[in-house]
This record gives sequence, C-alpha cells and structure tokens, in this order.
Amino acid sequence: MSSVYILLVICVIVGVNSDEHTHIYEDGEEVVLWMNTVGPYHNRQETYAYFSLPFCVGTKESIGHYHETLSEALQGVELEFSGLDIEFKADISSAPYCEIQLTEEKQKAFTYAVKNHYWYQMYLDDLPVWGIVGEMEDDEGTPTYYIWTHKKFDIGYNGKQIVDVNLTSENKVRLKLDAKIPFTYEVNWKKSSIKFEDRFDKYLDPNFFQHRIHWFSIFNSFMMVIFLVGLVSMILMRTLRKDYARYSKDEELDDMERDLGDEYGWKQVHGDVFRPASHAMLFSALVGAGYQVTVVVLSVIIFAILGELYTERGSLLSTAIFVYAATSPVNGYFGGSLYARMGGKIWIRQMLLSAFMLPALVCGTAFFINFIAIYYHASRAIPFGTMVAVTCICIFVILPLTLVGTVLGRNLAGQPDFPCRINAVPRPIPEKKWFMEPAVIVVLGGVLPFGSIFIEMYFIFTSFWAYKIYYVYGFMLLVFIILMIVTVCVTIVCTYFLLNAEDYRWQWTSFLAAASTSGYVYMYSFYYFFFKTKMYGLFQTAFYFGYMALFSLALGIMCGTVGYVGTSVFVRKIYSTVKID
Repeated sequence: MSSVYILLVICVIVGVNSDEHTHIYEDGEEVVLWMNTVGPYHNRQETYAYFSLPFCVGTKESIGHYHETLSEALQGVELEFSGLDIEFKADISSAPYCEIQLTEEKQKAFTYAVKNHYWYQMYLDDLPVWGIVGEMEDDEGTPTYYIWTHKKFDIGYNGKQIVDVNLTSENKVRLKLDAKIPFTYEVNWKKSSIKFEDRFDKYLDPNFFQHRIHWFSIFNSFMMVIFLVGLVSMILMRTLRKDYARYSKDEELDDMERDLGDEYGWKQVHGDVFRPASHAMLFSALVGAGYQVTVVVLSVIIFAILGELYTERGSLLSTAIFVYAATSPVNGYFGGSLYARMGGKIWIRQMLLSAFMLPALVCGTAFFINFIAIYYHASRAIPFGTMVAVTCICIFVILPLTLVGTVLGRNLAGQPDFPCRINAVPRPIPEKKWFMEPAVIVVLGGVLPFGSIFIEMYFIFTSFWAYKIYYVYGFMLLVFIILMIVTVCVTIVCTYFLLNAEDYRWQWTSFLAAASTSGYVYMYSFYYFFFKTKMYGLFQTAFYFGYMALFSLALGIMCGTVGYVGTSVFVRKIYSTVKID
C-alpha cells in the first residue's frame, strides 16, 4: 500500500508540474489558451481587456488566473481563460465554441474596433499570439465592416514541448444588426524541428534591429568617442601644460611682481572651487539617485544579455524593480557621503529626499495616467493592490536600505578631503563672454551625447511604442558605454572653460550640462510622436508623453551624475597638482 501511495503522490506531482510553467506536456493533456488584451494596432500601449469587446467565451469551465509577478500587474497583463478545449497533440477540426446575437450595442462596439484597426493578443504556453478583429471594405463608397469568426491554430511541437504557434483568422462575417454570429476554432498539431530554446526567435526582427544603419550608427558613435577622447587629451593636456608652466613662472616672482602681473585662469579660483554647491541637499540627492540609476541600467542590460529576459513575460520590468530596490544602499552611500562632505547637517531629510524623490515622481506620473486609464477602462489601469505593493516596497525595502547606505557613507566617506583650502569670503565672479555663461554651457553640453545615442533612441522607441521586441542588448551596452565616455569628455571640456573664466560654479553646471541630453531626447520624442506614430486622443497622448518624461528624467539624472563624477575627478586632479600658496 505504501508503494501505491508513493506512486500516486509522484503522479500528482507530475500532473501539477506538467503545464505552462514547466512547458512540458503529456499526450492529451490540457493546453490553456489565455486571452489577454485588445487595442488599436497603432498604439500597442493602449490596451483593453479582451472581453471588453462583446466576444463570447468557450464552453469549457473557467480557470482563474492571478498576477504571478508585480510587473504583470503594472504592464496591464490581464489573462482570461478563452474557454477553448485544446489538448496536447489532439487535432480538432472546425468546431463551434460559442455564438452571439448582434445587438445594437454590440454592433457599435465591433464596428468601432474594426474602424480603429483593433488587434487582440493571446498566450498559449507563454507564447504570444496576435490576431485582427476584423476588416473594413469599401462597397461603392459606403464602408462595410466585417469580423473574423474562425480561429485556426497551427501548433508546432518538439517532443513534449510546444515550440511554435500560428493563428489564421478566417470566415469573414458582415456586422449586421440582430444577426447571429457563431464563432469556431480549429487546431492542427505539427511536428517541428525548432528547438525549445529557439522558439522565441520568430518574434524577433533581425532585418530591422541589425540593419546596416544600426551598425553604422554604432561605428559612428565609436568614432566620435575616439575623436573626443583624443581631442580632450590633446587640447586639455597641452593647454594645462602651458597653464602649469605659467603658474610655475608666477611662483618664482616675488609678491610685488606677482601683484603687478596679469594673473588669470583657473588657479585664481582655487579658494572657491571646492565650495559646497548651492542647494546641497537637492544636489546630493540627485547624485545619489544618479549612481543608483546607473547601476540599475547597467545591471539590467547585463542580465538581459545573459538571461534573454525578453523571452519571459514581464521579466525585464521585474528585474528592474528588484535591482532598483536592492541597490538602494548605493543611493544612500554616495548621496549621504557627498552631503556630509558639503557640510550638510540635516542628513535625515536628505536621506528621505534621496530615497523617495525618483519613486515619488514615477508613482505620481503613473497614478495620474492611471486615473485616465481607469476612465477609459483600459487594462493599463493599475489595481489598488499593486499600488499598495509598490508603496510597501518603497517604505519597507528602499527606505531602510537607503538609511543603511547613508549611515555608511557619512561615516566612511563623509569627511572633506579637498586639496585646496576654501576661502571664508566667496570671490566675485568676473564678467565673461556670453558663450561662457553656465546657462549657455548647459544648453550646448547635451548636443554631442545626444548625437551619440540618437539612432539607438529610434530603435528603443520603436520597440516600446510599436510591435517590435528589442533584443539587441549588446548594442545597448555599447551605446551605454559610449554615452558615458562622451558625457564625461564633454563636461570636462565645459568645466575647464568655465573655470578658466574664473567661474567656480562648476558642480551644478557639470551636472546640468550632462543632464541636458535628456532634454534633447524629450524633444526628439515630440518628433517621433507626430511623425512616426498614429496616436491620438487624451489617453494615448498622456500615456506617451508621461512615460517619455519619466524616461528622459531617469536618463538626465544618470547622465548628470556621470558628468559630475568625471568632472569632479578632473577638478581634484588639476588642483592637487598645482602648488597653492
């Protein structure tokens, strides 16, 4: 009896594990077809629940589905059972599964969907399947609307695993009031040679992402890096060598000769160059958040390269959320230590600002868009439980870890160690030419960094706002490294010119000059919206520009931090080399 009991337990375990989670099926075992969303083809981000249209459900008993990850809920993945009876390797000839009577309300709903080119998405064994609701024909100047009523599934299998799914929509039926419309389906199983690991390749578009233009843009950006690094090395090193020679000559003069001489240049502001930045609390919070965002972006790109995260539904966003929460000590350490070195005393307020600034902006924008999504009954509306979960992550994970990082940063790296003594009274800033003003430097500072990522932005935008799956994360890693190098080079040059004009306000200038890249990206998003998309209406416009603003903000904080850190190393280096009286 014990042997029989153990055998039954094993059978139960096998039966439980053989499903869409393990992707292993036995002959005749149920294969679940989940209906996800429906929405206009021209905006893949505007989605509604599949059954928000008056489609009918199959006869099979319903199966409940819950959000398995936080990212599924945030992305509006609403899986509902189709009711279709599909079994592994069991062919089904054309069979009806439900019927609807076209009332006036249902006719209007389907007509609107067909007129706006609505597509729907389904999942079978975690493989996405797309189909079109219907089509419109011009009958002697009068538009006639039709709906597809037959779903033909061609499913490929390799051993006990599903490796391919294709949907063919057939049987076009005209939308006429009070008509009875039967819906049918058909399933054909075919043996396939596709390996399970390669089953997602059909959804990728190498002709688009690996186009010669993409390769050329990477090469062009790489050449820009070489040019800029060479330019910075050659011009700055030669110029600095002359500066060092001039300052050494000045040191040999006595006080009377030095006073009569024409002293100028970056050495003259040595007593003010390490003066704390204005609004030190906000500045240190931005830098701390920038360190964290940089680590998150780099980590997610590496994870995407190693783990092919694009093949799993919502895995990229889940990874980003986890890494962001886990790297909160990075934010606290660098932000807290910088604030302490600048003489900041209200460290708890700085820590709270650093921890909640970016999440508050993201959540605030997302919740604003969420109200519009709720009004439109879109699937992108975030459930209340998910809002609570995000709030709990911020309070019980991000805040304590940021606190730990802040305490460590203040104690380990919070002591000022500047190579120059800071004067008690700030030196007056002399007048200079208009192109040396910090505002002009900030505006021009982002031009070259934006030029290095311009083409990549087009591919990223297309993958997010159109039906493309971004998978060339190796390209993204190269562009990320190029962007960092170009940003550092540009901000170093800008800062040198600023200091040489005896203007010591370099902290905010270097940060904002690098961060202005995001302004150009946001302006490019306007061009993309009006000329590359066919979005319209309040919901689509708010959704697009709201999330593009968040993307640009994160990019700006990241670039600003990288520019400031690189410039800080440069400034410390040149002032530690010169003998200061």
